[in-house]
This record gives sequence, C-alpha cells and structure tokens, in this order.
Amino acid sequence: MSNMLQIQEVAKGYNRGKPNEIQVLSGINLTVSKGEVVALVAPSGAGKSTLLHIAGLLDNADAGQVVIDGTDVTSLDDKARTAMRRAQVGFIYQFHHLLPEFSALENIVLPQLANGVPEADARARALKLLTSVGVEARADHRPAAMSGGEQQRVAFCRALANRPALLLADEPTGNLDPATSDRVFDALMTVAKDEGLAALIVTHNMDLAAKMDRVLRLENGVLVEA
Repeated sequence: MSNMLQIQEVAKGYNRGKPNEIQVLSGINLTVSKGEVVALVAPSGAGKSTLLHIAGLLDNADAGQVVIDGTDVTSLDDKARTAMRRAQVGFIYQFHHLLPEFSALENIVLPQLANGVPEADARARALKLLTSVGVEARADHRPAAMSGGEQQRVAFCRALANRPALLLADEPTGNLDPATSDRVFDALMTVAKDEGLAALIVTHNMDLAAKMDRVLRLENGVLVEA
C-alpha cells in the first residue's frame, strides 16, 4: 500500500518563547496508507485535535513535514492549501455542522457541485451514501427534522461526498447508539477499501478502535503504537 498521509517530525507548541510555553506535539511521525483506517486514542487535552488540524491543513506545525498523496504541503501558500484541502481531505467533527436551510441530500450534493460534479451524478452519489448508513428515508429532511444520530450520519456522508483521499474524524460515532455506530463504521471500512481512502479516526471507544487496521496512542506529545 502507498502512503496517503505522511507526517514527519512534526512539533507544535503554544506561547512559544514564553515562560508558560506548552509543547503539545513533540516529533510526531505517522503514516496512513491508501485503504487503511487508523485509530488515534488519546486522553482529553493530549493534542489530538491539534494533530488532526495539522494533518488536514487547518493549522501549521512549528517544525516537521506533512505530505498528502505525494505532495509536500508544508510550504504551500494559503490558496494552495485551501485547494488541496477541498480536493483531498474530508472532515467529520463531533458536531455535524450541516447547513440548516438545506436537506440531507442537498448538504451532500452541494460540496460536489462546488467541485464541478454534474448535478445528476452528485445526487446519485449522495443517495448511495445516505443508503449506506441507513438514512435514505431522511434525504428530503432538513437537519432540524432529524435526530442527532441521523444528523451525524449525514455529516459522515457529506465528508465522503467528493471522494477524498484522506478522511480525518474526531469521535465520529460518539453520539450514536452501538448498532448505528457499527453500521456507520462498516460503511467507512467499505468506502476505505473500495475507494482507497486513508482514514485517521480519533475515538475513545476501544472496542471500535480494535476493529481498525492499527491503533495509535498520543500521550505527552508523543505518538506510539497502542
């Protein structure tokens, strides 16, 4: 398998040069290959969100290198980083962040239209994703008319809409019941294998983590195999 994400000697701190400087990440090395789903477990405040933001080009490291699909993104300007993020990276957060004025289907179609996908193809992709997680009956519902679990499943579909090379997720099944969590996870694994998606998933659910290809633990700014 070829590496989709490579992080090499990445370091990040806050209040740099001040007496209260906090070193969050210290020489992080990480690879995620095409078709691989990797769990990242960490206690609260360990820096997992910081690591995800650096991997997803939402934040800059103080040192080190980030490579996505063979492209060194470390020195890209803001415009190039935005283009890379839109084309290559999908995000799922603990809160769904769906657009409230649009239906579930439209929330998944719109990012595809922005990427130049024909509307008919975008709608077909959206419905296929909604079906994979069991919310196709909510396709025409706005977020306010859906349960929290349904909203999160739609957010999962939206993150996959543009066939990203890399998926970054922060507790994507944290507010789902066990049966629904398993269905969403099964859908994620299927997409990862079928489309060559690389995924880095932050979770506190060790049962879920154990089903992934690898489990990494972040503690005291250092990443180790769990």
